Amino acid sequence: MNTVCGAGVHLFGVRHLSPAGAYHVVEYLERLQPTAVLIEGPSDATPEIIHLTNSSTKPPVAILAFTEELPIRTVLWPFAVYSPEYQAMLWARNQGAHCAFIDLPSSSAVCLQDVRGERGGQPSGSDVSHETQDQEPSSKEIGGSEDLEPEAGNSIDTEVRDPGSIYDLIAGISGEYDYDTYWERNFEHNLTPDAYRQAILAYSSQMRELTEGREWTEDRQEYAYNAVREAYMCRQIADTIAAGHQPENIVVICGAYHASALADLSRAMSDDELQRLPFRKTKLTLMPYSYLKLSSLTGYGAGNIAPYYFEMMWKQMARGTLGDLPHRYFAFVAADLRKTGTHRSTAEVIEAVRFAESLAALHDGHAPTLRDLRDAAKTLLGRGELSVIAESLARAEVGTAIGELAEGVSQTPIQDDMNRQLKRLKLDKYKTAVASDLVLDLRENRRVSSEEAAFLDLNRSFWFHRLKLLGIHFAQEKGRTQDQADWTEHWVAKWSPEVEIEVVESNLLGETVETAAGFVLQQRLEGCSSIEEASALITVAYECGMVHQMEAGRQTMQRLAVESQDVVQIAAAARKLSQLIRYGGIRRMDNTPLIPLLQQLFMRACLFLHDASQCNDEVAQAMASAIGELNHIAAEHSEEVDEALWVQELSRLSDRDDAHPRLSGLACAILLERNSISAQQCAAEVSRRLSPGIPADLGAGWFEGLAMRNRYALLSRTSLWEQLNDYICTLEDDEFVRALLFLRRAFSAFSPKEKTMVAELLGEIWGVSTEQVAEILTDDLKEEEAQMLNELNDFDFEDF
Repeated sequence: MNTVCGAGVHLFGVRHLSPAGAYHVVEYLERLQPTAVLIEGPSDATPEIIHLTNSSTKPPVAILAFTEELPIRTVLWPFAVYSPEYQAMLWARNQGAHCAFIDLPSSSAVCLQDVRGERGGQPSGSDVSHETQDQEPSSKEIGGSEDLEPEAGNSIDTEVRDPGSIYDLIAGISGEYDYDTYWERNFEHNLTPDAYRQAILAYSSQMRELTEGREWTEDRQEYAYNAVREAYMCRQIADTIAAGHQPENIVVICGAYHASALADLSRAMSDDELQRLPFRKTKLTLMPYSYLKLSSLTGYGAGNIAPYYFEMMWKQMARGTLGDLPHRYFAFVAADLRKTGTHRSTAEVIEAVRFAESLAALHDGHAPTLRDLRDAAKTLLGRGELSVIAESLARAEVGTAIGELAEGVSQTPIQDDMNRQLKRLKLDKYKTAVASDLVLDLRENRRVSSEEAAFLDLNRSFWFHRLKLLGIHFAQEKGRTQDQADWTEHWVAKWSPEVEIEVVESNLLGETVETAAGFVLQQRLEGCSSIEEASALITVAYECGMVHQMEAGRQTMQRLAVESQDVVQIAAAARKLSQLIRYGGIRRMDNTPLIPLLQQLFMRACLFLHDASQCNDEVAQAMASAIGELNHIAAEHSEEVDEALWVQELSRLSDRDDAHPRLSGLACAILLERNSISAQQCAAEVSRRLSPGIPADLGAGWFEGLAMRNRYALLSRTSLWEQLNDYICTLEDDEFVRALLFLRRAFSAFSPKEKTMVAELLGEIWGVSTEQVAEILTDDLKEEEAQMLNELNDFDFEDF
């Protein structure tokens, strides 16, 4: 037997996700019956092999390493059922052979990944994915998260595929459309015993010579990284021999790129070099993975483009019926099309198989590749239209599979808590890659006997909001609609590998979701610097059902409120407190401690209302909204807040000439709405504000504020419109243009029905038809008019 050996050790180079590689590895191990199987992978993860090979574990699954100190870094090694490394582990367990990972431990891998990331190196020699991410607890906004970016992959499958790369060159020379098609046609369909191993060893040696040549080497840092890994793996092989395993009884499964380097054990790392390896303390855990994430379509460098298709290929190989793969593929697509109402006959499926085989023959291939199958599916099943079969092709090629771990597999405490809560809240069925809608009713369910069942949806809501706070995107809340009841919430649940990683990253914050969420909220409260931010955090605590954090938030807001004079922020904070007090019973939480705080905020808003109303036009817009919010609070909480003080300050604002005229007009409108001023008082104020000689900015601006509320009351007063008309008629041309801008801005907020009523009133006053007036009122602002409005934003009303 012609073998490539390191001191007699058998080396088998593979591609990380290769059904043919997995098939030939199993066949090779069966023939050799080694006592030790050494696999490229993090050496500190060797104890996890027993869990990876558990009969209840269903790939895809992954080993996840994470740092124990901030900033958090994660490194990931995923496996599919057709990964040669995974099949080698299964064989070793079934045969009782020693099995171990021999690559750099995760504690060193994460450090070297950091160096490669800083230098911008593109992986070329790693055979398992290293996906990394930095994480500080304070770096996430509420509900926010950072996306993971793949940073390494398979030695002969990590190409960036930039134009002009060595992989494009290989595909071009072979006459194939792309490198994946070249690989599948030349390696995956060859089941001749030992052919795969011999071919890939020769191929990888040539590839190594090319990639290490000066014209192809863009980053020597990457070369050094691979040299360190290979020296470490050589050391692990030598240690296995020293432990008593005969070299001829050892098989090493490694990335093809490394096979020739591991043949020379004189390159093994010395004791001194081992001590000098960079180190950062890490922990390991296992996690389910998904075919979607495993696919190179989502950016995974070591992935293949169609995980589910290659699983079908693996199953056909295992059955000895690889030739039936095209039939399985087209039958799957046709069956999926039928589910959506698009029917294709058996004859069309047969024709698709024949067409794919013909396409393969044109490339001197003995079996169709995925590209041949896809082209045939588009032609025969899609009838020339890819859009018809696109979704079915995605399911046939990428798939929606999510792995499972055996019960009781050791994980991080927060992962264990996550799994417990999924069961407790009956959410197990939502742990799927397919998004599922979940509508929660927060009210008590009186039709069940236990309290746990009665408030199941409420407890689900608490848990979802805690996950949201931690940036764990298992459930996303949909926006609330106007007709949605206050006791309902609409969520969309979807599991992904990123969710599992987000859970692991939260482990440093607490051992359960609840304690981690409490820690994050407490940290944010301690760094809180405004009452608006504090009110938002109180709301988060309320949604999460965290009573102690609500109290801490109340104390924080009370401390900040003593110094705040920003009426806009005070109004926003008071609005949130008002909502919590009003609807607090839905979540079975006592919100009465918030009432004194609401009273305090409301009083401060009243006391600073006049000063805050002496502002420019831009700030006046925010102030107008704040006044509306405060007036709503005064009405909703008339028994808790000082409503008389509010009316008093509104009257003061309405009477003053040094405040922004729009806000004075708005105050007058609210007083009229509240019946706090009589019709005669309103008429007198209109007469004063719209008297001849008043500048347009003040007169028309005041009317704009008056028209913001209670418009039907204004429309019933013909005298008001007559006074407005008389005022406009007294203005000079320049002042008229300025007034027109304010009036058109005011009327732009009127409904079509209200504009029609105004047109009728003005038509009577002017003695013209209603249609003419309506055309003027409903016409859009011209560009120059809009520009003039913008120029008035910085007008200083304090001069009047």
